[in-house]
Amino acid sequence: MAWLKRILGGLLLLVLLLVLALWLALRGSLAQLDGERALPALAAPVEAQRDARGYLTLTAETRLDVARGLGFVHAQERFFQMDLMRRNAAGELSALVGAKALPLDKARRLHRFRHRAEAGLAALPADERALLDAYVSGVNAGLAALSSRPPEYFVLRQVPKAWTAADTLLVGYGMYLDLQGAQGRDDIAMGLLHAAVPADWYAFLTQHSADWQAALDDSRVTAVPLPASPMPEALRAARTACSDCSLRDASSLGSNNFAVAAARGAEGRAIVADDMHLGLRSPGTWFKTRMKWKGSAGSHDIAGVTLPGTPLLLVGSNGRVAWGFTNTTSDWADVVTLKLNAAGTHYLAGRAERLLRRVVERIEVAGEAAVDHVVLESEWGPVLPQRAAPGHAYALRWVAHDGEGANVRLMQMETAGSVDEAVQLAAGAGMPAQNLVVGDASGRIAWTVIGAIPRRVGGVDPDRPQDWSDGRSRWQGYLAAAEQPRLVDPPDGRLWTANARMIGGEAMKLVGNGGWDLGARGLQIRDGLRAHDKLDEAGLHAIQLDHRALFLQRWRQLLLEQVLTPDFVAANGLADYRVEVEQSAEAARPDAVGYLLVRAFRLKTLGSLFMPLAGLMEAQGVKLSDLKLVPETPGWALIQAARPDTLPAGFKSWPELLQRAVLDSRRELLAKHGSLAAAVWGAENVTSMRHPLSAAVPPLARWLDQASQGMAGDAHMPRVHDRGHGQSERMVVSPGHEERGILVIPGGQSGHPLSPFYRSDHAAWLAAEPLAFLPGETVHRLVLRP
Repeated sequence: MAWLKRILGGLLLLVLLLVLALWLALRGSLAQLDGERALPALAAPVEAQRDARGYLTLTAETRLDVARGLGFVHAQERFFQMDLMRRNAAGELSALVGAKALPLDKARRLHRFRHRAEAGLAALPADERALLDAYVSGVNAGLAALSSRPPEYFVLRQVPKAWTAADTLLVGYGMYLDLQGAQGRDDIAMGLLHAAVPADWYAFLTQHSADWQAALDDSRVTAVPLPASPMPEALRAARTACSDCSLRDASSLGSNNFAVAAARGAEGRAIVADDMHLGLRSPGTWFKTRMKWKGSAGSHDIAGVTLPGTPLLLVGSNGRVAWGFTNTTSDWADVVTLKLNAAGTHYLAGRAERLLRRVVERIEVAGEAAVDHVVLESEWGPVLPQRAAPGHAYALRWVAHDGEGANVRLMQMETAGSVDEAVQLAAGAGMPAQNLVVGDASGRIAWTVIGAIPRRVGGVDPDRPQDWSDGRSRWQGYLAAAEQPRLVDPPDGRLWTANARMIGGEAMKLVGNGGWDLGARGLQIRDGLRAHDKLDEAGLHAIQLDHRALFLQRWRQLLLEQVLTPDFVAANGLADYRVEVEQSAEAARPDAVGYLLVRAFRLKTLGSLFMPLAGLMEAQGVKLSDLKLVPETPGWALIQAARPDTLPAGFKSWPELLQRAVLDSRRELLAKHGSLAAAVWGAENVTSMRHPLSAAVPPLARWLDQASQGMAGDAHMPRVHDRGHGQSERMVVSPGHEERGILVIPGGQSGHPLSPFYRSDHAAWLAAEPLAFLPGETVHRLVLRP
């Protein structure tokens, strides 16, 4: 037996040694927080301080040295996330994770963003290129300074590749994919719908909501009435069952930003609030950073959030100007119908045949042979994979494909001194077009669109595919700064944006509808601002957290007054259902049963109304959710009219449709939750912040994923939260008074699960607690020396 003990002891020792080696490797990939480190490219020492939550402060002599220091820290804390962002945009994930990423890589290669990034570098002004090069040198130095590679690369059995300047532009292209993700599918779907139904029904279905209007210029749209003509049979009876009948009220759940000017701000101050809504993941999108340096015009001190992979402050304050973004959800792409020759090799342009350019994109695949993928390109853009009519194809004309769509000009916001300067620079910024809300230290506020706006001429139809072969319809460059829509010094001292229609008239035509939110969220923010004569930082933060269910109240009223009649309630045992609708549907609280019941009833009702249209769309290769269509608006009009000829097939009456929606949605909730009392909104709306590898390696999920809990909030209210989508930051700041500001992110600063900063902000974010906009007392100090 002694020999057996010796073998077991040896095996145990071996296991312990392996565990120790793994532990040391993991510890070796942690960021250096204290001491000194050589960074040869520096012109002078850079100090990197962190507070107890890992909030970074960089102090340097020049902006370029700040960029080097920021690159160093980003690489040490977030390199794997940076790597995923560049690879996602470039279509290079297969080289990292294998063939399972091939379908996504092929879709991304359509845009040839790696090629565009490398070409775009040559066109950058010298100061922008110098900033990128400084950042790149810092990133690669930070990566090289780690004792071992980041832990994700051990799991994938890969070695991280060095960072390049083109990779930073690729991170920007990745934001285009996130924020303008339709990539022509919406225009194609709208064209198919237009061809399938009469013009009056097309106008009715695709109208923008007139019920929830909160445009900054107080412009109004008029509701399109229910057509007098009979509903087309294709909209009443499903000829094809839909596999994806999901509804959406906007192209994305978007973001909020709003501001008050001196007349409405506490102590005569302008205050800006911003909460950008993105997919939630671990680690989060943003990295809290304060940067201080000396310049020709004096010292600079800026703070807010940076995006790892880029050297810029994305939103925040420079002491003179504070700014924030929301997605415009406007129309930044058009689909061009190509007329092809019989061989499909040429297309008509300017009344002449031109050769489709054939490009072979080689996709490297980990563990397998590389795959060649062919991309065809026209003068307007790449040929889309969607099937067109015989003899035709679709090409995508998209801002992201032009040089104007990608640069580093946002760096100028870091030194802007007034709202006028900020608004002026907005037109030249190469980034996905955003609503820019800005306030300055003098108390002024302004709104404009930041990003390139195409000048459409010749009757371009921004909503449906169109033949441009005669040369009349086209993009004629981009708007100059003076041509871009803006609102400076609003008379009532308040501004707000929430991904809905922001302007009317000719200005609205310039930006177009890319799938605007129906407007209920923006209206609730506007009314929240107008409910107070004066607001401070806490007051704006409270609006960010507002989860009152004002949007759903008409559905609640419909249930209580028309559907849940005494006979129907008694016959189906719905007394407890009605009580919950009466008592707990006023807000999207985690403990609210009534809110979930009303919400589920609405979705089931609209699903019944639009299922035939969903089937019609799927039969033609698109989805209902591809349409720039807000189901709420035509759906509610159909319910109110209750015309027999518009009743979907399979129902004998409108009351039956509504009653069945109650019974079916209730049955589904009981099957899922076990009882009505357990069907609380928080059980449905659980935070999901997962690490990219946790799904592939489930045993690591508890270590990699962030804590979850049932959350308040939903889509049509300021506090947006929908499981894996929500407020990626909450910021409130007054320029010149940053010490009173608020800044909190989900998760934490670091991407390393062993870091003390991996979850450093998360508990506060879950609990809706405000954290200071500026870093706290220094706990760690690292000096980077030349």
